[in-house]
Amino acid sequence: MKMRKMLIVLLLLLNIISVNSQVRQYIRISDNWRFYKGLIESNTPEDSTWEQIAIPHTWNKEDGTGDADRKYYRGYGTYSHKLHIPKKLKNKRLFLRFEAVSTVADVYLNGEYLGKHDNGFNAFCFEITDIAKAGDNQLVVKATNEWNENIAPLAGDFTVFGGIYRPVWLVALDKICISPLDHASSGIYVTQSKVTDNQATIDIKAKINNGSDKRKELNILFQLFDNTNKLITSDIQKVTVDKGETNDVHSQMIVNHPILWNAKNNPHLYSLSTRIMEGKKLKDSLTQRIGLRYFEIHPQKGFILNGKPYNIRGVNRHQDRQGMGWAISNKEHKEDMELIKEIGANGIRLAHYPHSNYFYDLCDENGLLVWAEIPFIERATQSTEFINNIKTQLTELIRQNYNHPSIFCWGLFNELTKGEPQNIVKELNDLAHREDPTRITVAAPNHQNRAENKISDHLAHNTYPGWYWAGPEGMGGSLDNWNGSMGNKGIAVSEYGAGASIHHHEQGMKNTAKTDGSWHPEEWQAIVHEKNYKEIKKRDFVWGSFVWNMFDFAVASRNEGDTPGMNDKGLVTYDRKTKKDAFFFYKANWSDEPVVYITSRRHITRKDPVCEVKVYSNTAGLKLFVNGEDKGSAISENCVYIWKDITLKQGENKISVTGNFDNKIISDECIWFLE
Repeated sequence: MKMRKMLIVLLLLLNIISVNSQVRQYIRISDNWRFYKGLIESNTPEDSTWEQIAIPHTWNKEDGTGDADRKYYRGYGTYSHKLHIPKKLKNKRLFLRFEAVSTVADVYLNGEYLGKHDNGFNAFCFEITDIAKAGDNQLVVKATNEWNENIAPLAGDFTVFGGIYRPVWLVALDKICISPLDHASSGIYVTQSKVTDNQATIDIKAKINNGSDKRKELNILFQLFDNTNKLITSDIQKVTVDKGETNDVHSQMIVNHPILWNAKNNPHLYSLSTRIMEGKKLKDSLTQRIGLRYFEIHPQKGFILNGKPYNIRGVNRHQDRQGMGWAISNKEHKEDMELIKEIGANGIRLAHYPHSNYFYDLCDENGLLVWAEIPFIERATQSTEFINNIKTQLTELIRQNYNHPSIFCWGLFNELTKGEPQNIVKELNDLAHREDPTRITVAAPNHQNRAENKISDHLAHNTYPGWYWAGPEGMGGSLDNWNGSMGNKGIAVSEYGAGASIHHHEQGMKNTAKTDGSWHPEEWQAIVHEKNYKEIKKRDFVWGSFVWNMFDFAVASRNEGDTPGMNDKGLVTYDRKTKKDAFFFYKANWSDEPVVYITSRRHITRKDPVCEVKVYSNTAGLKLFVNGEDKGSAISENCVYIWKDITLKQGENKISVTGNFDNKIISDECIWFLE
């Protein structure tokens, strides 16, 4: 039987060689959109006087950090586009796929209503085959980012940018295809039923849709390739699909001696190809990348990946950019990833909502473990509409991202502090396990002894010792307390950190800055991270820690630090141009690259002649030189070197430091002026 299947596969492959494999067409709809800031009632509006824009777009790119009253526009925006359908596509099935619109989108084509999507972060897809015509069609999107009591998030410490801020696609498929309409997922689901070092069992489900007017006899060919494009295994399933129906076609594959997706150590990706054949005709073809891995959380040893301890040391990320808001391109996603790779993080919490599928792809490729979550933040309502909405958001998140090996957990909520939402959290937890029995659920509270804290499989907590409470040494007690309260099953830190302006400097700080004040010295942020991380690192039961935040981000309601409308807890500035001192603390601890970095380098003009010099470095034999004078070495802890009682001379002082890394001299220097 196995030989027979292999022969059928080979014959099908020979047939496919002579067939144009470009059966799927994706046409990006980016340019020549028109935008009106407000709601236009007409479904076929005259748009010639509207602003011409390109997608991605947000109407909050200028006011997203707030105005004088700390407000930004939350209302309607209306988009119009002349969608041209080439005649050659008229025999195809046509779909419109939006990667995200914030927050609610009503979509019309040629005046006909396609439907509504009511969350701002997941993709959605409509079929337009029977409405679209060859030539020009008018596509209209009425979007709003107004607060809505039935749509999460109901609260949150970030700006909710409005608009069509991720790409839009025209998708052309055959009448018989892998369905793109299952919550805008790929239509292919790969479940890692059992994975060990020696063997992996994967179960595949493909949603095959027959859009023709006849019952069809089909062959569904599944092929698994490694990252060198070598065929590892294959299977073929015969199926009969009635007209207008969608069938779930199942296959199981066994991979002997799998190359495991081992995070940063070896993020190996297989490719699963799914092809639909009707006789000798290729009707559809889709490839999904998958990574095979297994993991657990041990109460004492922390996160275990592929049988070995791999505690997650990561960062949080928001998706907005200076002058762009959420309307960023792949270029900005790549730049963020390069900075995260540079710092040496091995994990990332994508807060506080689903991020771009492209960024999940980058995490797969670069071996970052991902905490993916829904925007269930601070509060809920008990309305049926709200509960259904947040459950739909979780369903979409899981189905659209089911095959990403980087994702190890589904985050259910963040800092619920109002009401009694445990019934909703219980429903979400059950839903997550029905949708995906292979991943864990987690949550990120900031208050103990709340009922919902004990529902998810594992727990993290948001805590800010040294910023919002106590001193930075308080992290140790916080970890022990939270872990004990949850039965000593292991804990993670989902958020920790402190604010910092690269323009504010103060030497010899002993006490926290006023968190809601205007003075946020860069030096205090560094101290908080040094002492917080010291306590985290001591405890193996801390299975993960995620710095808040990798990048400064917009919060229109905030007015603190040196920039109104900004949360300045990032390790990198909002424009991604300046890495703060604390960035290099983590780079020295996490990265395999050599680091020698003099802190407080931006504190150029000084008044006190006696100071300390602090350096972050992972090199050996580190030496300090002040104005050419050798000041010797210092003892380090967690890659922090401090020389005390260094005397500066009047005027210019050259501070330099050198160390050895793999028999190479690594150095850094800066200039300080003593007035």
